[in-house]
Amino acid sequence: MAKKSSGTPSWKQNHPSTLLSNSVERTERAVKQAMSHPEEFAVEHAFNSIERTENALFNAEQRQEHLDIVEQNKAKLSELKQNLNEVDEMVNDS
Repeated sequence: MAKKSSGTPSWKQNHPSTLLSNSVERTERAVKQAMSHPEEFAVEHAFNSIERTENALFNAEQRQEHLDIVEQNKAKLSELKQNLNEVDEMVNDS
């Protein structure tokens, strides 16, 4: 039998470092999609995802919790931005 939801999200779902990690994962998928299918809409979607992840990063940094996780995700986001910029250049040169 399925457990009934209390209607409120768990603390894990609302915790800034968890939200950041989830956002980085979604951004990574979006950037990989843009890299494998370098088309304008995929690149735009990935840039939008990066913007949301940057907001999640800002929130996590403000809370100053789990700074090691935040720093790891910050480094990953920087890498993803670099990859996406390379794809964006390729798309714009076509």
